[in-house]
Amino acid sequence: MSQVGKVYIVGAGPGHPDLLTVKAVKLLRAADVIVYDRLIQEEVLALGNPLAEWFYMGKSVGRHESRQDEIHELLVQKALEGKMVVRLKGGDPFLFGRGAEEAEYLADRDIPFDVVPGVCSALSAPLTAGIPVTHRDYASGVAIVTGHFSNTENEQALDFSALSRVPTLVVLMGVHTVSTVCNRLMNAGRNPGTPAAIVQMAFWPGERVITGTIATIADLARAEKIEAPATLIIGEVVRLREKLKVAERELQSCGALA
Repeated sequence: MSQVGKVYIVGAGPGHPDLLTVKAVKLLRAADVIVYDRLIQEEVLALGNPLAEWFYMGKSVGRHESRQDEIHELLVQKALEGKMVVRLKGGDPFLFGRGAEEAEYLADRDIPFDVVPGVCSALSAPLTAGIPVTHRDYASGVAIVTGHFSNTENEQALDFSALSRVPTLVVLMGVHTVSTVCNRLMNAGRNPGTPAAIVQMAFWPGERVITGTIATIADLARAEKIEAPATLIIGEVVRLREKLKVAERELQSCGALA
């Protein structure tokens, strides 16, 4: 029986290859197997070992659970073949990325694994738009939640009364639930005039930013045809965008520094 390999669950960050960690790049270059998700830029994939086995495991609508089972089984199979496997995931693998579930599956089967953090889109998407999620004068705290409600019970599990009092709220995977989130916050007492912004495709060629308030942002998103992936930011920190959005231009050209 061949020696068992190892699985590295690696965060690819928000998209741009310049924002990968050094360790992520080293692992991609050395991998025997690369298993990657949908939101990975071609420039990132180009850093991988060309002789590796490549498996695209992006999830289409309605196939999340069955596809996740396939991913689990593939990681175990390739590790048992003695391969060094890189499981490449957008953002950070332990933030709404099901990386922890994959790590659990491997641990339960005694498959060696390691987890490599990635730049989190919940922090980097606001940053590229010139929005700090905390600021000494505006926000002493931030909450990060998912806007992907698989069912009513999942939605009800979020305490919007508590979230309405958090200075900055960042909502991931919520492009189709912006109206629901904002209405729940207003019903819980959040001022309808609270600034809000949506960043679409942060660090990708199609990046766009729209701003409004929690009373208007859902209508603006529909009018502008905002699509996933997009990040919703709510709080007074959004007001700083006009002063700080020069950072947006600098970061979008970061590829020129490579």
